[in-house]
Amino acid sequence: MIDSQVDIKENDIFELSPELLNTLLKDHTLSTDECQVNIFWATDSYASRGEGYQYADQITIESITGSNGNVIVPRAVKSREQQQQRSREMAEVFTPSWICNKQNNLVDNAWFGREGVFNTEVDHPEGSHSWIVNTEPVVFPEGKTWRDYVNENRLEITCGEAPYLVSRYDTVTGESIPVERRIGLLDRKLRIVGENTSTSGEWLKAAQSAYQSIYGFEWQGDNLVLAREALLYTFVDYYRAKFGKDPQLKSLLYIAYIISWNLWQMDGLKGVIPNSCIKLSKSKTEPLSLFGPEDLGEQEKLTLFDCPGCKNKDIHSHTGRYALIKDWKEDKVLTFVSLLKQK
Repeated sequence: MIDSQVDIKENDIFELSPELLNTLLKDHTLSTDECQVNIFWATDSYASRGEGYQYADQITIESITGSNGNVIVPRAVKSREQQQQRSREMAEVFTPSWICNKQNNLVDNAWFGREGVFNTEVDHPEGSHSWIVNTEPVVFPEGKTWRDYVNENRLEITCGEAPYLVSRYDTVTGESIPVERRIGLLDRKLRIVGENTSTSGEWLKAAQSAYQSIYGFEWQGDNLVLAREALLYTFVDYYRAKFGKDPQLKSLLYIAYIISWNLWQMDGLKGVIPNSCIKLSKSKTEPLSLFGPEDLGEQEKLTLFDCPGCKNKDIHSHTGRYALIKDWKEDKVLTFVSLLKQK
């Protein structure tokens, strides 16, 4: 069964179910009914490994399992040199859990209309930070129910390993965090689910709604794999905490399907699959040169134009593949940028 270690092993997921790992690698924007396309590396960090690990290569099961089972590791496990390189090249800087907690608390303070709903922040004199968990069942304000909270949409932009959504470990120190002390936006929803359901069926239905309401996008493929895995393992952690056993594989497969839609690969500034914008071409007829091989007639000339979205910094005018997401409440697929207002 799935292990609760911080450094999730793709070999463990594959051993449990190849279909489960395959689902976690899927890119729904580029896939068709006939052919699955996986998220791609979108980083040169693995290029030295050769074929299959180049910037534009898809992340395949073969590239991250078997003898390659330790290729993808969390940032906290990477060498200092690797961390610095990725910070320079992609401005990759991860946020410690205590800051995630402070910012997530601000979201909940506004929603509940009061402070200290899930925990109380502690800023120690020597400069360290922590929090004290409020262990009492959460009470909801007048006019709002626990289901309203579970169904409220939340989005983590440029999510990296998704520390604002789930906090299985501190992404800076690598220290694991027990279930009862977790502070992610999805962690909070699953706590509420646990406090307000009794049977496995009730819990599963509410937990699925919680997952359908959590979104995040990321550029680099390895980070996206780690984020998707963290959300999957979080599901297992909370189910175990509630019922003392593992969920069935069919439940894991459906949660993985939701995760594969709701955490997607995207250039956040453009709303498209990273590096998918292309130059536009246009043919036009022009007179032949007077000093050409012929004196009369016309010729077709191909002119390339920059992507208008890139040129004008207009997120709605890019030539790239706009990332697709799923509206679970309406049961429809739409582009992420369609949710953004046009100027």
